Amino acid sequence: MRIIGRNTLMKMPLMTQDELKLAVAKAAIEYITPKLDKESVIGVGTGSTANLFIQELGNIKHLFDGAVASSDETARRLNDLGISVYELNDVNEILVYVDGADEFDPRLNLIKGGGAALTREKIVAAVAKEFVCIVDDTKQVDILGEFPLPVEVIPMARSHVARELCKLNAQPVYRQGVVTDNGNVIIDVHNLDISDAKGIEAKINNIVGVVTNGLFAQRNADLLLMGSADGVAKITAK
Repeated sequence: MRIIGRNTLMKMPLMTQDELKLAVAKAAIEYITPKLDKESVIGVGTGSTANLFIQELGNIKHLFDGAVASSDETARRLNDLGISVYELNDVNEILVYVDGADEFDPRLNLIKGGGAALTREKIVAAVAKEFVCIVDDTKQVDILGEFPLPVEVIPMARSHVARELCKLNAQPVYRQGVVTDNGNVIIDVHNLDISDAKGIEAKINNIVGVVTNGLFAQRNADLLLMGSADGVAKITAK
């Protein structure tokens, strides 16, 4: 992990997590603005930090063409701000994808999917020329796995996938009452060894019935903006 710059925030006795999230959302706007033109299409993520980015994005909507959303909820929020939302199949290029994460490590590998939008998030990230991740410093870990790893699963394969995940010496837990935008279910994997993030990502994806999992290691973040009491750090991978 390499810190390449830091924007200083106003010093406050205590900064709430929401204030840190808003700071990185604004830093992301500052970062992408010089890259935009009237034909630009950007990818927009899902979750509490991404929602603050969407809020700020409304202030510069005149600078770009539109967005591809990683969830139905994100699409609604963008539409409410008057930002054109495109289907991914209808665009030739995504200039940049901006999204949050549940955890990140020094190589900018991520765990995502706390909001159950991991599959569409992973697809948009794969297409984007640049992936900018925005987080507060509570998401930083040395090795991924403190946050349970979400796995999106075809409903009829839920029990089979859970049995296969047990073979990885992990504890799969069905996230009851959650249905993804794709009509699937989520299994959260606890106590999983993710010291080899790319290897585990591929191994879980190869289980029959798995749509994808929330490890973003094959396609990790290009740049991470992390908010802390000291400011917003711009971080690249080791």
